[in-house]
Amino acid sequence: MPTIQDVARLAGVSPTTAKRALKEPDKLTPDTLARVQTAIAQLHYEPDQRAGSLRGGQSNTVGLIVGSILEPFFAQFARTAAHVLADAGYTLIISENEYSAARELTELRRLYGQRVAGILLRPGYGTDSHEYLGRLISRGVAITEYDYRPPTHDAPSVMLDNRAAVQQAVTHLHALGHRRVAALGTYDPRSHPEERSRAFPEVMAALGLHVPPEYQRVTLLTEDSAYRLTHDLLALPNPPTALLALTGTQASGAYRALRERGLHLPHDISLISFDNYHWTALVDPPITVLEQPVEEMARQAANLMLTQLGQGVITRPHVILSARLIERGSTAPPRPD
Repeated sequence: MPTIQDVARLAGVSPTTAKRALKEPDKLTPDTLARVQTAIAQLHYEPDQRAGSLRGGQSNTVGLIVGSILEPFFAQFARTAAHVLADAGYTLIISENEYSAARELTELRRLYGQRVAGILLRPGYGTDSHEYLGRLISRGVAITEYDYRPPTHDAPSVMLDNRAAVQQAVTHLHALGHRRVAALGTYDPRSHPEERSRAFPEVMAALGLHVPPEYQRVTLLTEDSAYRLTHDLLALPNPPTALLALTGTQASGAYRALRERGLHLPHDISLISFDNYHWTALVDPPITVLEQPVEEMARQAANLMLTQLGQGVITRPHVILSARLIERGSTAPPRPD
């Protein structure tokens, strides 16, 4: 890891002048400032925001980057991971990337500035952060990914078996007699590269079902996006008879749209969702869900992190867990046309 002394040597200035380029650049001549800035760029130098307290020692903090602070899945994950890490003497610093690799790059830089020992990462979509993430790994920062892993990444990870979960959902709806099923999100390699959305049309095809082009919309994993998409789907001349929400937050958006249109579950339409959030069991009828083992995912991810920090041997770098289908009142056979 380059130091300010390395920057000073490369720029041909004193360490004090190099530091001044970061804190008081207006006090340097343009030529001197340019030399220091060029050295910083060449060395990929980043100031240590905690140098005064660490003085070269390993941090006892771990970063956690979540996809969305508003998604209860991540709140539950953070709580469990924090408990496991606290028992081992580590403190958690939490931030979010809003499912964006560009935003993630900013958060990775911030966490590295705090000199975290490792980062539990829910990767964002896009490639903006990939080079920097590789740089962190080369500098000895432990990385464990969870919930989503880009195809090109090979860091230890904990994932749900999303394809099997989608298969459970679609098979359940198919057995009830549904043929017109829409997922609230279509696969896109840049903005929506989710395994759930990728698997959905393939699982449908395996059952002899087709996803019409008008059902296929690339969207964000948010309540408002799901709300708007549900309205759009139900306004079609041949609307779906069942909806698959890819997250519990999406389900709340879909449920709100259904209520506004005066539709009743499951008489008018069926709804099935990922995530067994509390509200899904409280509404009438309660929502059929695919329950993720969130606490187990968090424990496994935290333990993978601790193994890396302890320089232990990871025998199972990629952990895949299963969802549990909980059948409730929001799914039933479709109404006859």
